[in-house]
Amino acid sequence: MRLVERDRKHLWHPYTQMRTAPDPLPITRAEGVYLYSEDGRKILDGISSWWVNIHGHSHPKLNAALAAQAGELEHVMFAGCTHRPAVELAERLIEVIPPGLTRIFYSDNGSTAVEAAIKMAVQYWRNRGEPQRTTLLTLHHAYHGDTVGAMSASEDSLFTRAFASLLFPVERFGSLASLERLLDEHGRTVAAVLIEPILQAAGGMIVWPAEFVAGVRKLCDRHRVLLIADEVLTGFGRTGRMFACEHAQVRPDILCLSKALTAGYLPLGVTAATEAVYEAFLSADRGKTFFHGHSYTANPLACAVAIASLDLFREADVMARVARLERQFRDGLEPLRSLPHVADVRVIGGVGIVELAGDGYLDERGPRMSAAFLDRGLLLRPLGNVVYFMPPYAITDPEAAWAMEQISDVVSHA
Repeated sequence: MRLVERDRKHLWHPYTQMRTAPDPLPITRAEGVYLYSEDGRKILDGISSWWVNIHGHSHPKLNAALAAQAGELEHVMFAGCTHRPAVELAERLIEVIPPGLTRIFYSDNGSTAVEAAIKMAVQYWRNRGEPQRTTLLTLHHAYHGDTVGAMSASEDSLFTRAFASLLFPVERFGSLASLERLLDEHGRTVAAVLIEPILQAAGGMIVWPAEFVAGVRKLCDRHRVLLIADEVLTGFGRTGRMFACEHAQVRPDILCLSKALTAGYLPLGVTAATEAVYEAFLSADRGKTFFHGHSYTANPLACAVAIASLDLFREADVMARVARLERQFRDGLEPLRSLPHVADVRVIGGVGIVELAGDGYLDERGPRMSAAFLDRGLLLRPLGNVVYFMPPYAITDPEAAWAMEQISDVVSHA
């Protein structure tokens, strides 16, 4: 029996209407930027397998790190225990994340990294004697994950509507002026401002100027409010800087990381905090403990691969590669701006974006374009009327040029 037939008997896929969705791709192996299917197709992974893979599939160095760690220690609970990969990864992260973030809290994916950040911010104020500070301010079009807190912080949308009764209210802003008004009105009850700095991903691949992010930081400082930066997507080079906050030269009070943290190998999340945030939880009163954790917190296998991924950034001059991709994407995609049905073309770091005039996430052209790309051997998953190209950094110039040719042809006829 074929893999797809066996899949259909038992599996339920994410973000998929199982009644109407086409058969899933039966992938049997992957190498570099390519996925190989059971029926012999070779498919270029144009979305880094949901934004996680940065160095290419089955990378020899990452494979070796994983195998070596499996022979040493595969897992141990992290409540009351510690181990070398967790300590070393924390040390390595603190060297590269914005200065002043000195404490690393591990979880297991992007949603939980954000969930931990929200809980951390609210309890920070409670522990400091200001329990009224529970309000969260977030951007319009925000997407922060699928757990209840992360959904609450996200924009009301098709993704969250079925769970509206479970969500807590937040206040939303779409400009510095509107953020300032909210802080003037609610400042004494605000726990934190939560943003996706520079690039909002699932909300439509929206690019913000660095001045906006810098302005958010200034307003948070002025009103004595914590700033949480969700860099689950933007971390580790996606926007042309190691972290998107660097574009604005700001340091958040809490930083959320996942996805490319382990280069697509294993689930791992990080919520990094300043020493001031951490110290608010230090007390003889055990009730001020941060009661949050997961069975696979700081999994040694995931930590070991993350360390090896950071090594590759130095050894392979990855950021220079991202800069070259950015230039190539601009040259390749900018001509599409002249098409009457193209609303915008945006390029930032290793992400190329073409927005069509249309109806947002439910635009029917999205699935049609996805199928057309796949027929050409390119895996893309448009966000409705927004086509984006986000390949592993390991993609070669000729491979990237070929992919953009396919994008141009499909978009031209969309």
